[in-house]
This record gives sequence, structure tokens and C-alpha cells, in this order.
Amino acid sequence: MKSEQAVDSNAPPTDNRAQAALARASANAAAIVLIALIFLCLGWELWLAPLREGGSWLALKALPLLLPLFGVLRERRYTFQWSSMFILLYFCEGVVRAWSEHGTTQALALAEILFAVLYFVAAVLYARHTRTSSDPGSETAATP
Repeated sequence: MKSEQAVDSNAPPTDNRAQAALARASANAAAIVLIALIFLCLGWELWLAPLREGGSWLALKALPLLLPLFGVLRERRYTFQWSSMFILLYFCEGVVRAWSEHGTTQALALAEILFAVLYFVAAVLYARHTRTSSDPGSETAATP
């Protein structure tokens, strides 16, 4: 008879498929939210509520979001890891502008906060579901 510990340490194939499905869903959600955030930043500063009539140079804040986009679309784990910290800059900008602005700009800032949080959660979930046993802090080590 196999011991209970040996049975628990062998992950069934369905668990691997479930992890892969969760990773794929997280990657898709992150990509969708990142693209939505790019469009939000452009629309906000060019048409919806620019700082100046006719658009603002602040629309260039969307350019750094292109850096992680291609890695996210290719599902590169390292991109998800560093961009989860990078996206917090947009969260901070959204918090500052939601606090200091009113009307349309405040609503757009709240949307930026929402997108930043959704991206952060999706990126962290993707990184967690694609973790291998050789990664530091992995929970696959056998317990006595």
C-alpha cells in the first residue's frame, strides 16, 4: 500500500491541465486589461478629458505600456513578474488624479485604478500558476 504522503506528492494529470487552463485564463485577462489600459490612457489624454484643448503630451504615458505588451502576448513569465510591479505606477497615478480631479477626469482615473488592479491580479496569478518546482519559494518540496 502506498503511503498517503506519496499519493499527495504525485500531482494527477488533471491538476496540471487545470493549472495550465488557469495560467492561460490569467494571461488572456492580463493581455485584455493591458490593451484596455493603453486605449484608456490614449483616449483620456487625447479626446475624453485632456489637460489642454486638442490633446495633451501626457498621452505619451501610454508608450511605456507597450514594453510589457509583447511579452504578455507571448506569455513570458518574466514579463508578468516585472510588469506586475511596473503597473503600480499607473495605479499611483490613478489614485492621485482620482483624489485631486473631479468629473470626467476622476471617473477616468478610477477606471485606470481598476485596470491596474485587474492587471496586477492577473499577472500575479499567471506567475503563480506557471511556477516550476525549481523556483525559489515553490511549495512543491516534500514535507516530513
